[in-house]
Amino acid sequence: MSDSRITFEQPLNEKCRTMLRLEHLFEQYDYHVPHDHPWHARAALRALLDIAIILVRADIKSELLKEMDRYHLSLSRMANPPDVDHHRLQTILQNLRQAQQALQGVHGQLGIALRNSEFLNAVLQRSAIPGGGFDFDLPQLHYWLNQPHAEWLLQFDDWRNEVAAVHEAVELLLALIRNSTTFSQQQARAGFYQQSLPSGASIQMIQVRLPREARLYAEISGGKHRFSIRFMENDDLEHPLQTERDLGFDLNVSII
Repeated sequence: MSDSRITFEQPLNEKCRTMLRLEHLFEQYDYHVPHDHPWHARAALRALLDIAIILVRADIKSELLKEMDRYHLSLSRMANPPDVDHHRLQTILQNLRQAQQALQGVHGQLGIALRNSEFLNAVLQRSAIPGGGFDFDLPQLHYWLNQPHAEWLLQFDDWRNEVAAVHEAVELLLALIRNSTTFSQQQARAGFYQQSLPSGASIQMIQVRLPREARLYAEISGGKHRFSIRFMENDDLEHPLQTERDLGFDLNVSII
């Protein structure tokens, strides 16, 4: 682990929560696909199926387009101040337009081809059973996993292309959220910190950064008006306790 710090993120609305989950699943998928062992292929399939499940449960397409419209309007208002990096701003605005066009170019519901796949549906149905992905449950999957890795990659690329526009939009929006504000140094008393939120502000995410050697993790909870952080000692995995120490930490409240 090259970074000596751990970052804890807490979304403060359902849209941000969904985007973080999708990002997490795309990272899993992209990590496992290049490896040629069947266990990696199974893990990639599981991530892909979870992505498809999320996309069918909510109108992700409409929500992502609305968010990109909102951010495009907000950033466009920043074009005049002389201290703004205009080249970077124009690049971001162009990326937003391209991501919008890619998403608008998807006909029908997102990931519909994944949900209509008989092969993927068979894997999904058996995966709901503990141990249900065994060879005798899914002989077609067993056969496919015994094909050359190059064949896996071609199929994985086809499946990935079905949701590539979603990944592009999610990555762009989360980057804007994370970089909308900067970290500041804060102090927690006896392992507890609380802060009020500005009225009417669009708060997307709370980020807390701690050094690994602190041996603590952050439990973050929040709503429209305030959020709180409890720093927990993790020496005993079964019975963590809020630390009694005063400590400094880095905080970022993403507003965009």
